[in-house]
Amino acid sequence: MTESSDQGRESLVLAHGLRVRLRHEPRLRRAAAWLRVEAGSHDVDAQWPGLAHFLEHLVFLGTERFPREQGLMAFVQHHGGQVNARTSERTTDYFFELPQAVFGEGLERLCDMLARPRLAIEDQQREREVLHAEFIAWSRDTQAQHLFCLAGGVSARHPLRAFHAGNRDSLPVASPEFQQALHDFHRRYYRTGQMTLQLVGPQPPRILAGLATDADAALAAGPRNANAPVETLLGDPGEPPPTSDPRRLNLLFACDGLPPGTDEALRFLEPWAGSAHPGGLLAELRRLGWAQSLSLSPLYQYADQALVNFEVQLTEAGQQSRAEAQTLCFDWLKYFQSHAGWEPLREEYRLLRSRQSQTEGALELARRLAHGESSELPDEAVPALRALLERFTPQALLAPGAQALDEPPLLPPFGPWRLPPRNRFLRGQHRPTQAGPRIAALEQGELEPNRGLEGGVHLRWRLANRHHAALWHMLDASLRRLGEEARQAGVQLEFSRLGLDWQLRLYGVREPIPAILEQAEELLQRPTPESWHQASPPPRQQVPIRELLAQWPEHALGHHRPARNDSSELHPEALQRLWQQARWDGLVLGFDEADRLALDAVAARLPGSASNDLRQPSTLPGRANWSQVTCGSDEHALLVWCPAPSVSIEDEAAWRALAQLIQVPFYQRLRTELQLGYAVFSAFRQLAGRPGLLFGVQSPGSDCAALWGHIAEFLDALPERLAQWPGTRLREQCAALADSLDGGNLGLAQRLEMQWQARLTDPSSDYSNTLRLRESAKLRESVGQLDGSTLVEAAHRLLASQVSWTALATGPCPGASWYEAV
Repeated sequence: MTESSDQGRESLVLAHGLRVRLRHEPRLRRAAAWLRVEAGSHDVDAQWPGLAHFLEHLVFLGTERFPREQGLMAFVQHHGGQVNARTSERTTDYFFELPQAVFGEGLERLCDMLARPRLAIEDQQREREVLHAEFIAWSRDTQAQHLFCLAGGVSARHPLRAFHAGNRDSLPVASPEFQQALHDFHRRYYRTGQMTLQLVGPQPPRILAGLATDADAALAAGPRNANAPVETLLGDPGEPPPTSDPRRLNLLFACDGLPPGTDEALRFLEPWAGSAHPGGLLAELRRLGWAQSLSLSPLYQYADQALVNFEVQLTEAGQQSRAEAQTLCFDWLKYFQSHAGWEPLREEYRLLRSRQSQTEGALELARRLAHGESSELPDEAVPALRALLERFTPQALLAPGAQALDEPPLLPPFGPWRLPPRNRFLRGQHRPTQAGPRIAALEQGELEPNRGLEGGVHLRWRLANRHHAALWHMLDASLRRLGEEARQAGVQLEFSRLGLDWQLRLYGVREPIPAILEQAEELLQRPTPESWHQASPPPRQQVPIRELLAQWPEHALGHHRPARNDSSELHPEALQRLWQQARWDGLVLGFDEADRLALDAVAARLPGSASNDLRQPSTLPGRANWSQVTCGSDEHALLVWCPAPSVSIEDEAAWRALAQLIQVPFYQRLRTELQLGYAVFSAFRQLAGRPGLLFGVQSPGSDCAALWGHIAEFLDALPERLAQWPGTRLREQCAALADSLDGGNLGLAQRLEMQWQARLTDPSSDYSNTLRLRESAKLRESVGQLDGSTLVEAAHRLLASQVSWTALATGPCPGASWYEAV
């Protein structure tokens, strides 16, 4: 064993060649594993495109020791964790997060499925159909096709130009040659010498090291093998690349022969290129009315190569001024390059990364370890940054993102350029020492004994009516820069609307929250001048199921038509009238008496009138409503929302348990057995204080009426299915659910959401008071007391409540028990 260590982190090479990176982080509530296989789509023989992605799917289908229903995915879902995988060009990642008490069992399953997958032919045939459905969705997805189009300018010999997603034709399961290639790829690359394991958690370093040693022994041993050779990015692209999306300006640069440190240099450049500070590129593009957003990211990066995309989302005016916007971008790049060592930004970057390290969860920290991300911009990365910027010239532009201009156009007055200023929220804040009046409408949530650095605030304004969409979009635009500053300082800022309510949520590092809220309060009443011209929602290009998820809350509350987006109200007097009529309340979590001083001082100046008697309408619809939503896609998608009959703690416990118990069977039935599509899920949700079950599926072939038929068939059989389950299995699953609801296993965002949803119920109810005063102890107790008979009864009550269900679909109402929403 060889090792090195640095500030709670260790790097090991174990007996069988597994490379390990460990990070002990006592503040975490969960642990995470991220296993990287150093092989991906570009390492597959060109005869079998999609093979690496196919193998990533197959390893989840169970082993002899852990059948599918006991495998990693089912185990993680059973314990309320997260699990996923991703096949990239040169790597394949498998990752999960679990409570530390069961983390070792999850790691055991991960190693077993990678070392000893079944790879049964019947499993392959079913899973190939799932990949084919993914391929159809990929081929119809605007964003995916845009990215594929951008690669059209690189050398025709580079694998970026090839197809790698995999489909029914490229994965001939019945072919002996294909089976040989599949098993050879697994034997060659799924070996300890080809893997790196990242473990992050609150466990002591010796425990993490012991888990890593067990993983090294459980995985298939083998040396590191050479990956497929690298072709140059630059070269003859062959046929002319297709035309890119006119709504985007893409400055695309293909770079070969880059020096070491390029990956860190790109990570350093990304936040500064997209910063919305005055004197920055995005601020100037917005001031001129040309852009909505800007980002810089590598579309591909491996060895000494990078394909870097500088993307501007253009407004209609920007589409008419593409050449001018492009010239402005290059002027900013030249300005940024002119600085000697970027010392002020390097110090800011160090503070930013330090704050991220203090606030991110186990899975994100494990991801950063896997990518080798540093806590600062190392000295050796500075020459790499300069080398990159020297490549970013008009002459080096790669079609089809943009075109080199024979002569730069004349630009309107702009500038002067300025580097991003210091983030005011990354440093200590002034705090008042004298208490002001306590505002009853800002209720104190339960104070946790081990609250650490975290805190949260959830505010709600109740408006006179919901038809102020233009003002909401304007304020949302006004808050964007503040949201980015807050995120860098370890605080998430979310501004949303639901029915009559506008909501502002801040959560993360507690110390800067009062100062961030103070700036938000200012922007809500006195928006930035340019935001008055950004009152239209940015165009959404989402896959259908995501579009349905975005619209589901409004429809479920009975708002089947969008709020009016009246531009005539875009003036300060209308905004002032809106706030004069608004009432607000809120919830604070993680702030003790001393911390509340600063928060109360800001809350006293919030717009609207504080009110501690806002009631949440809790009536259910009297019939099952079906809303058809236009998504601009050939795919079919359906969401079904099944609210509980009441907001009692017993109903929430039962609905949470039902969601936990049916998650895996629902997925298995619709995705694996019926092969309807790849976007299949069921989950517990709370909306406006009411618990419920949410079912979703997207399919390239089955229409919405057929999808509903399959969901209905599954639900009709649910009582009988539950009655047949062994009592010990039900008790184990309910016990695991109760454990996952313990505050020690929940993240800050989850705890804030649970307490906020409890506040939205009847304030006089036992349920609301219990959750506010004793967190979720009563809920956990109710879950733990559930047994087979009560769960079967809950399933019958679920079916009996169908008259209050809501469906959102891309297709028309099928009739029967459904009514077209009006």
